[in-house]
Amino acid sequence: MIGDIHQRVSRSSVNSLAFFSHSAYVASFEPRDVSHALSDPNWVNAMHEELENFERNHVRDLVEPPPNCRPIGTKWVFKNKQGEDGMVVRNKARLVAQGFCQKKGIDYEETFAPVARLEAIRILLAFAASKGFKLQQMDVKSAFLNGFIEKEVYVRQPPGFESARFPDRVYKLRKALYGLKQAPRAWYARLKSFLLKSRFVMGSVDKTLFLLSRGGDTLIVQIYVDDIIFGGSSHALVSSFAEQMSREFEMSLNGSSSGCRSSKALKEHSSIKPNIQETYSRSLRWASPRTSHRQAVKRIFKYLKFTPELGLWYSSGSSLFLRGFSDADHAGCRIDRKSTSGTCQLLGTSLVSWSSRKQASVSLSTTEGEYIAAASCSS
Repeated sequence: MIGDIHQRVSRSSVNSLAFFSHSAYVASFEPRDVSHALSDPNWVNAMHEELENFERNHVRDLVEPPPNCRPIGTKWVFKNKQGEDGMVVRNKARLVAQGFCQKKGIDYEETFAPVARLEAIRILLAFAASKGFKLQQMDVKSAFLNGFIEKEVYVRQPPGFESARFPDRVYKLRKALYGLKQAPRAWYARLKSFLLKSRFVMGSVDKTLFLLSRGGDTLIVQIYVDDIIFGGSSHALVSSFAEQMSREFEMSLNGSSSGCRSSKALKEHSSIKPNIQETYSRSLRWASPRTSHRQAVKRIFKYLKFTPELGLWYSSGSSLFLRGFSDADHAGCRIDRKSTSGTCQLLGTSLVSWSSRKQASVSLSTTEGEYIAAASCSS
């Protein structure tokens, strides 16, 4: 039935509404399922764009299923992208594999892929400011579709877009698909291989940091999944890298209430209003949230709202000398009397890392609490 719906909503009918789809109108709703999406030309257009992206990247081949083939199911994920004003600016459809069906040793082997820590990003910002580097950011469109996979993986045809001539065939993947367990690792391996072939040197500790030295100039590249931050001492070297990446991958280049009451101690058994626990557990991954926790979060947002002029300052005159500071609040938690460690690290005058967390054990003295905080800071 879904296939019949697709036959009625042809590509030509979608093209006739291209003006409305890309400028004057986008669908304001997110579809419940595929049949719901196929009822709106804008979502049909979004699904066609995703499938055309597969064709450009040579992601798959439609083949006869081999003996004992267990194809992995596919699913459409629909998401509205919003602008700064909260208005819907784009309907995005993503075809993902149901990776929970995969079995290790059959469909995949390793899944781990390194991801840059936020502290590494701040260190890069502080270093660039000190050296006078101008940093730029780019992101790879549909990054995971660029990663080659080693195992033979077969997936079912996209719901609503089954082939009328070969409905029983399956797709053999050449490259990774979103949802596959090995997709992040495959993308990292592809990008790493490309950078090393381009004579970059990978960091010995941070495997998401790559350096290129050429004629006395330096180029630094930091990877955060599909976002890439880069900069260097030579404008020509930076521009050359951006052009090189654009030739290899499809890229996009990016060029920044009421008053507050005094704070109160949070209590474990404070009252809770309906739906608060469900909302905060889902959005903040907070265990057993209470009304007092919600009030504390609101207070943080109020502080941010009324102090927009405050922020991290990375000075061009800052040195690259690393310093660390620590402190401890002895038995500050009123529930279990554990101390809280506070630490921060600065690269010159630039704050690059900080932490405030409850200690794992109860400190019997202020000295013990201070030593635990100092050990955490130095490590």
